[in-house]
Amino acid sequence: MRFRAEDEKNSFDPMPKQPPRNFTPDPFPYHHELDLRIEDLTNLGQGVGRVEDWVVFVPYALPGERVRARVWRNKAKYSEADLVGILEPSPERVDPACPLFGDCGGCQYQHLAYASQLRWKTEQVRQLLRKMTGREMEVRPCCGNAERLYGYRSKLTPHFRRPPHLPGTAIGFQRASSRAIVDVPQCPIASPAINEALPLERARLQQEVGRFRKGGTLLLRDSDDGVVTDMKAVARETVLGKTFHFIAGEFFQNNPHMLPALVEHALAEAAAPGMRFLVDAYCGVGVFGICGSGRFERTTGIEVSERAIELARGNADSNSIPDITFQKGSAEAVFEGLCHPPAETCVIVDPPRRGCGQDFLVQLTAFAPARIVYVSCGPDTQARDANLLLEAGYTVDCIQPFDLFPHTRHIENVMTFVRPS
Repeated sequence: MRFRAEDEKNSFDPMPKQPPRNFTPDPFPYHHELDLRIEDLTNLGQGVGRVEDWVVFVPYALPGERVRARVWRNKAKYSEADLVGILEPSPERVDPACPLFGDCGGCQYQHLAYASQLRWKTEQVRQLLRKMTGREMEVRPCCGNAERLYGYRSKLTPHFRRPPHLPGTAIGFQRASSRAIVDVPQCPIASPAINEALPLERARLQQEVGRFRKGGTLLLRDSDDGVVTDMKAVARETVLGKTFHFIAGEFFQNNPHMLPALVEHALAEAAAPGMRFLVDAYCGVGVFGICGSGRFERTTGIEVSERAIELARGNADSNSIPDITFQKGSAEAVFEGLCHPPAETCVIVDPPRRGCGQDFLVQLTAFAPARIVYVSCGPDTQARDANLLLEAGYTVDCIQPFDLFPHTRHIENVMTFVRPS
């Protein structure tokens, strides 16, 4: 594993000998080296050390380790440093499977034993909720899949910053320590089908002289019909026995091995006693609503994208789901025209990483469903949104993290909120 500050001979990322113009030399000079005991691990995958009360963040350092770190930036309340050496390794440290780990920024935890990854992701959800809500909450152990730690990812989007036919153009992912692109000929967390197709797609790009004037992004989407490389093509995937069509370049969960467990948990939480109706907000192509068929008398999917609504309706028809309707919502009136009685309704919310937004949450609490199941790929924004739901009188009934992306910092978290009767 290579680190940003490992040595001066790494020509791919030369270390400047002089501090940048905007460097603040307080409390540490540029490239000052520290011996630190790592106490914690942030949700960004950085080890946390302290010099008295001053926090120092060190990527790739693990809790319990004593490390040598080199400061490269001082902020108002903390410093950032590169890992120079490990003086006392953690017993949880393991050898990463990828030779690019530490250079490519796609993974943060390949050096951490998987059981410890799950334990720390559980703790990170707990810490985020404590920080954002001021409350201690019970978090269930993060649900993972130890049998599929590599080869799980069904979508890969390598980038390039200049025309790919030019000699030496890197096609891959952003470097861990800068905005430069690391060339990635193979990716261990991608599916075998993607890794088989990747060299062919890279070669095709490099032969297409004149197609790209600048940079771009390559798509490889492993679907039921093989690897799709057209961003606008319709791909197909099966979840819990239901078939879904979606646009290959748009959002659809990228770990088909863990997605069924997440969907099943969310639906089990939604279908509590007394819940006769389901509203699937941010419904996309209808995964939760369609997979939940038979558990509710009626389901309504709401989505702002007209194309997603068309695909969702087609998915309901192709799966012979009679008890679901899809409607295009607007930001100003998300629940307009909804006739489900709130006291017998659960709303599943699955927003993008930025969270729900104030306007949506105000409308959601005004509708006042008996239960809310909030599925999030951003536990930090979910914790922020939880504040408004708590202030509106809801209580937290269940918090269940899922590890859809082993070896990365990403966490999928499902929170169930209940409105007191």
